[in-house]
Amino acid sequence: SRSAMDHQPKFFENLSGAGKAIAVLTSGGDAQGMNAAVRAVVRMGIYVNAKVYFIYEGYQGVVDGGDNIVEVSWESVSSILQVGGTVIGSARCKSFRTREGRLQAALNLVQRGITNLCVIGGDGSLTGANLFREEWSGLLEELAQKGKIDAEAVKKYAYLNIVGMVGSIDNDFCGTDMTIGTDSALHRIIEVVDAIMTTAQSHQRTFVLEVMGRHCGYLALVSALACGADWVFIPEYPPEEGWEDSMCVKLSENRARKKRLNIIIVAEGAIDCHNKPITSEKVKDLVVQRLGFDTRVTILGHVQRGGTPSAFDRILASRMGVEAVLALLEATPDTPACVVSLSGNQAVRLPLMECVQMTQEVQKAMDEGRFLDAVRLRGRSFENNLNTYKLLSHKRPDAELPKTNFNVAVLNVGAPAAGMNAAVRAAVRVGMTEGHKIFAVIDGFEGFARGKIKEISWGDVGGWTGQGGSILGTKRTLPAKYLEKIADQMRTNNINALMVIGGFEAYLGLLELSAAREKYDEFCVPMVMVPATVSNNVPGSDFSIGADTALNTITDTCDRIKQSASGTKRRVFIIETMGGYCGYLANMGALAAGADAAYIFEEQFDIRELQANVEHLTEKMKTSIQRGLVLRNENCNENYTTDFIYQLYSEEGKGVFDCRKNVLGHMQQGGAPSPFDRNFGTKISAKAMQWISKKLKETYRKGKVFANTDDSVCLLGMRRRNLVFQPVAELKSETDFVHRIPKEQWWLKLRPLMKILAKYKTSYDVSDSGQLEHVAMLPKEAETGAI
Repeated sequence: SRSAMDHQPKFFENLSGAGKAIAVLTSGGDAQGMNAAVRAVVRMGIYVNAKVYFIYEGYQGVVDGGDNIVEVSWESVSSILQVGGTVIGSARCKSFRTREGRLQAALNLVQRGITNLCVIGGDGSLTGANLFREEWSGLLEELAQKGKIDAEAVKKYAYLNIVGMVGSIDNDFCGTDMTIGTDSALHRIIEVVDAIMTTAQSHQRTFVLEVMGRHCGYLALVSALACGADWVFIPEYPPEEGWEDSMCVKLSENRARKKRLNIIIVAEGAIDCHNKPITSEKVKDLVVQRLGFDTRVTILGHVQRGGTPSAFDRILASRMGVEAVLALLEATPDTPACVVSLSGNQAVRLPLMECVQMTQEVQKAMDEGRFLDAVRLRGRSFENNLNTYKLLSHKRPDAELPKTNFNVAVLNVGAPAAGMNAAVRAAVRVGMTEGHKIFAVIDGFEGFARGKIKEISWGDVGGWTGQGGSILGTKRTLPAKYLEKIADQMRTNNINALMVIGGFEAYLGLLELSAAREKYDEFCVPMVMVPATVSNNVPGSDFSIGADTALNTITDTCDRIKQSASGTKRRVFIIETMGGYCGYLANMGALAAGADAAYIFEEQFDIRELQANVEHLTEKMKTSIQRGLVLRNENCNENYTTDFIYQLYSEEGKGVFDCRKNVLGHMQQGGAPSPFDRNFGTKISAKAMQWISKKLKETYRKGKVFANTDDSVCLLGMRRRNLVFQPVAELKSETDFVHRIPKEQWWLKLRPLMKILAKYKTSYDVSDSGQLEHVAMLPKEAETGAI
């Protein structure tokens, strides 16, 4: 049936919610981004003409009824996008666990005609929802017998539909790559670690940091990866017998190598291989007794749940909220309760109970000491993180390393992007582990031509993950005019492979170098590119290193700008973002900041569109929301400049609203890299270096490396769910070289989402969603782009 469906696209606006009532509740521990999900559910529900209800205080509100269940309007969810936690409250509820409680809950819902429930919470909350659904018809019959409802109601409200979204900072739910709140919690942890590192360095201290995660080590593991911690303790992967000795040896070796600080990260649920807890205090005492190091413990606690949601969480939650309403509209009595989640970069629906069972399997595996199974059951993203961490954190003694006699050069090309340094660090350390000598090139192709190249070692890249910009230095210069000189340098330094970390220039550079292979044998070596640019305009990859950090900068700035208008009534802001001709930052920034419009080059607009936007804002000013936000990509139109749009809005809005404009500029390229960029940079770069090793083995003949086929010059990108190596020659046909963007861009599909959430009528193709998938026990070799 899938192929038949392909010919008939499915549109959101053709699905009607008329006559349906949807209630949304948040339950269990709070998580940043829950509000974004609530907002999306409310607005999507109203958009399709359904009635939407808030349920306050989680399941407690369902049981108590009364004014805990209220119908809401479009404006009810205004200004909550940037607020952490949940504005509708969450409570632990004992009574819902009893049948009497659920009987009362059913009555409260039926009285309001609510048969669609959207639950945002952890696995406990979702399991409860599923039980409620299974008992529903029995509960209604019992209510009818007691005379609380009539037979008509039993027939009319015979089925309860349930869709879940996982909101949990632990990321402990199987079947979903990222739960709502995880990314924001990582932001909090990374901010703290970055701050602690400066004081620890001043005093040569050791810090033991305890992060949340009673049954799941995801936060501990990813933050350890993102800050290059010396040691990490997680429940899924306890240390081997005698870990005390090996940890102390490692810490003292690091001190001997002039490293002034040690960071040890402990998940609150960490255990040893006998299932005995390993506490942060225990770790501290050990370090003090054995090594006498000045050691401090910091327990992060509820800080991790707090603060404003990151751009990633806002976009994730908004996408999931829309998907949830879609799933409710399409649910039938025969479809199982499902959760909507993200796999790689794709929205999927999974049967709720399959996810819950798998999540419980992990716990069971840990209880029974089957730790390898536990790691595998957590999914490929978790396993990847663990393997990458093991690869990068422990330097093997030189004697144990293989010697390949290959030299690999690493360089940064294009504009600086946060996360480049994390990528360089991973490349250097993985390359050394594989037995190569790694050379760092300073200042891109230009520096290469001038011979600015030096060998770089394991210790040289310590602490690089948290540094913004490009430590190696980067230039936009292309190699074509320096080919001879670069070839000389390749020969002089005997470079056998190239790894280029950069943006569109890096891609053009590799095309030029591979074209020069006919003339210069020196370029007949494996070359790989890792995409790093805030613009996210590199063909062959959904994401590039640095774009997430830039998006967070834009989102934070928009939050502040919106707040500045809270005193002055009726104001519209026009904000210009970077990106060249690529509208990624403007479009996604608009989605994350809750903007009214985003002007981008990819979607042509004319004066009529501008007129419509002004009218739309004029209407909006009549409601209780009296401010507007408009984003404009710097190159979206050569005549409709930021100034032009500002002047047009100012004139047309006279007497209704006033305008301000803001050009964000280079602040979008700077700053400490976000957890996503550190991680993405680290993982993608490690994978690229492993590809280089494989290619070097394949192309080594008669004492030299010779590679001149298309598949030896590749770009490593993330596409939908996988990390893929694509020959740059094959990407040419997918590229618009004039405007330096890919011809097809995945995020354009999310464009209608932003418009609908801003109350525009638009067409939204949802043909991609709706297939219920199953939680697969993933084969060992499955690789993923999941971060």
